[in-house]
Amino acid sequence: MMLAWKTAACLAAGNTVVLKPAQVTPLTALKFAELAARAGLPKGVINILPGSGALVGQRLSDHPVVRKLGFTGSTEIGKHIMKSCAVSNVKKVSLELGGKSPLIIFSDCDMDKAVRMGMCSVFFNKGENCIAAGRLFVEETIHDQFVKKVVEEVKKMKIGDPLDRSTDHGPQNHKAHLDKLLEYCQMGVKEGATLICGGKQVQRPGFFFEPTVFADVQDHMYIAKEESFGPIMIISKFRSGEVDDVLRRANDTEYGLASGVFTRDISKAMYVSERLNAGTVFVNTYNKTDVAAPFGGFKQSGFGKDLGQEALNEYLKTKAVTIEY
Repeated sequence: MMLAWKTAACLAAGNTVVLKPAQVTPLTALKFAELAARAGLPKGVINILPGSGALVGQRLSDHPVVRKLGFTGSTEIGKHIMKSCAVSNVKKVSLELGGKSPLIIFSDCDMDKAVRMGMCSVFFNKGENCIAAGRLFVEETIHDQFVKKVVEEVKKMKIGDPLDRSTDHGPQNHKAHLDKLLEYCQMGVKEGATLICGGKQVQRPGFFFEPTVFADVQDHMYIAKEESFGPIMIISKFRSGEVDDVLRRANDTEYGLASGVFTRDISKAMYVSERLNAGTVFVNTYNKTDVAAPFGGFKQSGFGKDLGQEALNEYLKTKAVTIEY
């Protein structure tokens, strides 16, 4: 999906593409190159360069012929790329970086839908999703009911082969990431959050991690502030009627990629949507992107847009020609 988002706009704007897939996920990009060749695209229009970010990614950032670079990845690496682009030839850059997306669930929501979509917001693609809901704020009057329903549904999830369509939850991408998730959960327990379920590696071959739920998460905790990029649901309460206070807490982050709100009150939904400091706001849904809707973050989640008309502008230059005769 990331490949399609980047490549479509770049080609539509009349450019050639040099794409470096993530080092641990090169196969779909190589298959795309094969299909592009079979479809008859001229040589040199689409170029796939697998390899490490430290080598291939750095060379692309530094190369004087490259005039535009788009990157999806961590904020840490995004900062490094932005610096390299500036030092090399002031190349144009767009960055889609980390997130800690808040999802606010009010007591007047459709509870079954909030549970279903709340789980999707966290567990989709094993949590390896840049816009995953990094923290759920649940109104206190429905908090216990929400947690109970989520745990019931988590226990029904089928863990197994991701190529089996009946599977709900596959393995993490690689061992280093699995180890990071285990450390993340240990940190949450150490700081006093309540581990409701999960938090361990599944005892079977492969890098399987249990879908995990934390409750009683306080604003100062590590797991309340840092992205896990894994299947870990972080739940915090907020007091009934305290809309502005929960907005303050939701916005108290250096990230601003996505966000969400569940409520049957459209006026409340619009009030919250306007004040959430994020590039995308989902109302009574989640993960529902559209090719016509510009996608990109605020603050340290980056800048520039994928998708929509605005994505074309990332790969175009504006020229003014003044003629007198």
